[in-house]
Amino acid sequence: MRTFIQLVKREFRLFWGNSVLRLLFIGAPVLYGILFGFVYQKGKVTDLNILVVDQDNTPLSNRLVDMLNDNEVLHVVEVKPERMDLKRDLIRLDGQAIVIIPDRFEADVLQNRSPEINVQINLANILTANYASRSIQVVLGSLNAGLEMEALRKRGTPDYAVSKKYEAFSTNYVRLYNRSSNYMSFLWPGMLATIVQQVLLLALALSFAQEYERGTFQSELLAQTRSPLLAILVKCMPYWLMMIPIGLFFWGLQQYFHIPLIPHQPGASLLLFALFVAASSFMGILVSILIPNQLKATEVLMVVATPSFVLSGFTWPLSQMPGWVALVADVIPLTHFLSAYRIMLMQEGWLGAIGSQLIALAILTVVFGLLSYAALAIKIRRVK
Repeated sequence: MRTFIQLVKREFRLFWGNSVLRLLFIGAPVLYGILFGFVYQKGKVTDLNILVVDQDNTPLSNRLVDMLNDNEVLHVVEVKPERMDLKRDLIRLDGQAIVIIPDRFEADVLQNRSPEINVQINLANILTANYASRSIQVVLGSLNAGLEMEALRKRGTPDYAVSKKYEAFSTNYVRLYNRSSNYMSFLWPGMLATIVQQVLLLALALSFAQEYERGTFQSELLAQTRSPLLAILVKCMPYWLMMIPIGLFFWGLQQYFHIPLIPHQPGASLLLFALFVAASSFMGILVSILIPNQLKATEVLMVVATPSFVLSGFTWPLSQMPGWVALVADVIPLTHFLSAYRIMLMQEGWLGAIGSQLIALAILTVVFGLLSYAALAIKIRRVK
């Protein structure tokens, strides 16, 4: 135990003596946690610029323009009388959609001729396009329903029968979990978990590689222990301990931004996080043992860490990816962690609900741990 404590103290000294490692492991979670928090703080998209081409310019068309402008997601940035230079105006005004109201719109509505409103959506950005499209549909649907109900009333239909004649059946939508469709609640927790995996991988990629480069692997580390298990635990322990203040910092971010980051089930959450940290750590340790060069070790793990969020299935479902891509994703701890984390955090799941993800993380932990142990044992045997 005394040797273990001395070696852990040595690892802390190596950590604090490496300014790059210090900045990476402490600075990245703090900086990116705050930065991404402010980026997505608003949580939802509002005031998207849209253009309206009003070829009718009647009270009804003006009413439609006002309704579009009253929607919190939309902002009518310009009303044009004709379809001139629309493409140029869309770029110039950063427009997300164009609503074209035809000539004789009001007259055709009054004469039941079913005029057609054309909506052109700018799909250069899928996120804003979906928000704009959905909001425009809501506005046009509301106006359409209102006009139809007014027409029924003018024909003498009683008020109680108007809604029944207009709707054959009613639909009730219930939003579960992220009821406000807050984009920050959806994306931010996953990005923070990605940062944690990335700093663990990159920091531990340097653990043994720097010993090889400095020539201290044999003279200092093996002089105190030749146990592969002890050496691996010594390398991991400082970073595992530093996960505690990082977790407390994330708790502080949760309080500041009022976005949940910590699930309400502490036992299952701690088990999930512990397996995630262990699997990521042993993955980084394995590469560090196999590649005796700090730069090459970090490059290899950057290849893993950089696309891990995209491959995790957090934003694009794994079921929609080719099978071989899903197999690659299964080797990355983040994939299983984010799947379970979303269930625990957003869907208020329980331990049994994330059983498959916990098993997958446990398997990765054991596999990477055993491979690290075997690789280090071979390295130690070769050192006389």
